[in-house]
Amino acid sequence: MPMKHSPGTPSIYVACLASYNAGTLHGRWIECDRSASEIRDEIKKILKQSSQPYAEEWAIHDYRYFGSVRLSEYECLDDIAAFAEAYEEWGELFSELVNHCGGLSQLDRAKCLLQDEYAGEGDSLADWAESFLEETGGLENVPQNLRSYIDFDSYGNDMDISGDIFTLEVNGKTHVFWNR
Repeated sequence: MPMKHSPGTPSIYVACLASYNAGTLHGRWIECDRSASEIRDEIKKILKQSSQPYAEEWAIHDYRYFGSVRLSEYECLDDIAAFAEAYEEWGELFSELVNHCGGLSQLDRAKCLLQDEYAGEGDSLADWAESFLEETGGLENVPQNLRSYIDFDSYGNDMDISGDIFTLEVNGKTHVFWNR
């Protein structure tokens, strides 16, 4: 399983909607490397500090360090906190995998894929395919001087097209997952 650290702590900019509707900006950045209840407490503080009466509603107006994942204004804070924890461990690969699975509501599926179905990485699919065949004994009867004649690119592409694997390109590497 890959370990890739993120470039920064996933954070959301939470704005008070009462202030926003009154034509002023009131809000602040909240780092999401904490529990959802701690994020909720920070939001309550933001609303309490608003100059507007009845400041009870909020929205996410910006975010950073979520990789390719896109957040809505009213994203589930439990999902945000869970994503931030996993993103710290796995980085951009996790973000791409979350997108592949369908968004933040699919965090558990993305985690399972990383933990149970990750098949490795290579500089290309051909590079991964050659390593895979080497590790699984598929090349043990092929003399070294004949290996350059094997089309590892076609072998990897056939695995991808047949649905045995799927790939994600992240930071110049091809990451391979089993499709089980």
